[in-house]
Amino acid sequence: MTNNQYHQTIRVLSDRIVNAQRPIRILDALKWDVEIHDHFFKNNFKELPRVTPDYYEKNPLRFDPEVKIEEFNDIERDIRRELGQFSSVGGIMQRICREYVTVVSMLRARGTPQFTKYSRQLYGSSEDAFYAGAPTLQDLAVVLSNTLSFIRDKSHRSKEDEKCYTAEETVEKLRKKLIKYFFDKKVPVQVVLSDGIIADAAAGAECIKIRSGAKFSRRDLRVMEVHEGWVHLGTTLNGLTQPICTFLSKGPPSSTITQEGLAIIMEIFTFSSHPARMQGLTDRISAIHMAEQGANFIEVFNFFREQGFSAEDAYVRASRVFRGSTPAGGPFTKDLVYNKGFILIYNYIRLAIQRGLLSRIPLLFLGKTTLEDLHVLGDLVEEGIVIPPKYLPSQFKDLGALSSWMCYSLFLNQLDLKRLAVEYKDIL
Repeated sequence: MTNNQYHQTIRVLSDRIVNAQRPIRILDALKWDVEIHDHFFKNNFKELPRVTPDYYEKNPLRFDPEVKIEEFNDIERDIRRELGQFSSVGGIMQRICREYVTVVSMLRARGTPQFTKYSRQLYGSSEDAFYAGAPTLQDLAVVLSNTLSFIRDKSHRSKEDEKCYTAEETVEKLRKKLIKYFFDKKVPVQVVLSDGIIADAAAGAECIKIRSGAKFSRRDLRVMEVHEGWVHLGTTLNGLTQPICTFLSKGPPSSTITQEGLAIIMEIFTFSSHPARMQGLTDRISAIHMAEQGANFIEVFNFFREQGFSAEDAYVRASRVFRGSTPAGGPFTKDLVYNKGFILIYNYIRLAIQRGLLSRIPLLFLGKTTLEDLHVLGDLVEEGIVIPPKYLPSQFKDLGALSSWMCYSLFLNQLDLKRLAVEYKDIL
């Protein structure tokens, strides 16, 4: 097989994965409609939302699960036949096929106890540790919450936090900012209003959606520019430029962990984030942990109210935990990926710098990547099968400043903070 034939084989198999996943829309299949919301509020938050397995049956999937599972199994089989059992790029594509089989199985199990089992396989659990003997995600949530409790009060807020922009104004301002970032005028930068999203903003396939009726601050605008624009839209556009490995334009759940972690890191690196936002992400871990321990929707809703959220915001956040499940069932664990991905990628960057592998770090942006694949993707770049990212934040173009930061970080993490607190007690 010539190189051209080899590349064409990869492209054909890659395109088959992209086409097979096209009708799978996880969040659309899990969402609750406005009637669920209205009934909960009408009953003064005392009655669980009316969501049962039958509710999901009335919102059928856009595909036949059995047929779709068989389609991914066939693609995985053909990858082994045509690329070989031990092909590195074939290994990535086979894992993606298996992930999508789990996704389909999870969607087929909506409203049942099996739903959370599959969710944990894809996104993890609040009780996951980062390595043997390490703290869990829930331990991280406790530490962060304790620290943030000292710095998230209103005295630290400024004009940057005032909700001064309407959704319509935000759409136009964000579009202008992203046109500058995505310098290729041939690339259509789309920012649109949407009534169908839970979050204030979400990056779709090739556009960013802003929730109609929401109000935004200057800081919100900056976070959306970096998080939704530079990372989510940027990695999508970089993936779409891939001439052979087209699967990099679409993200399976394993890439969601990497993508959301990378988005949070960019918020931190650009000083765009703030304590209230970090507390919100931390609260998501705690809420999922509560649901994993048996808490129902009302208990999680009340938890968010205790954190200072309005009834409307508490409902939105609680519904994120239970969407796809039932109000007394296990959680949908996707919202763990923000902090989980942040920790995993931050440590990857530190170790890459420590070992002199700086060239690997920008590969995080070349598409919808998964952390465990970066060493393979690095080899594929050298072979010309994958091309480097076109759109890259300045912090990852010149890694000098980032390397300096991380060099100090490697040493500072060796210091005992409790011991330092004793030494600094008179100063503090």
